[in-house]
Amino acid sequence: MTKALISIDYTYDFVADDGKLTAGQPAQAIENSIASLTQKAYDNGDYIFFAIDGHDEGDTFHPETKLFPPHNIKGTSGRDLYGELADVYEAIKYDSRVFWMDKRHYSAFAGTDLDIRLRERHVTTVVLTGVLTDICVLHTAIDAYNLGYDIEIPKSAVASLTEENHQWALNHFEHVLGAKIVD
Repeated sequence: MTKALISIDYTYDFVADDGKLTAGQPAQAIENSIASLTQKAYDNGDYIFFAIDGHDEGDTFHPETKLFPPHNIKGTSGRDLYGELADVYEAIKYDSRVFWMDKRHYSAFAGTDLDIRLRERHVTTVVLTGVLTDICVLHTAIDAYNLGYDIEIPKSAVASLTEENHQWALNHFEHVLGAKIVD
């Protein structure tokens, strides 16, 4: 079984107190776990994909424009990885097993070559970490399920805007997508 950890949107805009679309404290509370799990995956020889939301300033055509304030604008510090995860990334980013992928939609699979890259590397299991549990992590999990991947969700490494939405998504992962919830 070959694994890939997919780190989703753990950026300044989604995590910092003054981030543009922040989950705040719940997202900050997973900082150590997400960094530790990423380092452990790297040490285990797993592939690591940083799937990071990237929007164009002033893009009025993107559907999120009607739903959320501008966030993760390309060329801004809002797209920088947050906290300890930024340190882990800096230490491993030049390894051939580590990838940075810009994404424009909720799912890390939508409009990217993630599926191709995973299949080339014979990945069968994806480990999803990051934010927001009920939006980008959820949509990535749904696409992973539909593409036939086994899914693991470390519950200590995902967070959302509300505890209610977070718990709903965890339940959905396990009971609808057959994901293994770990921790």
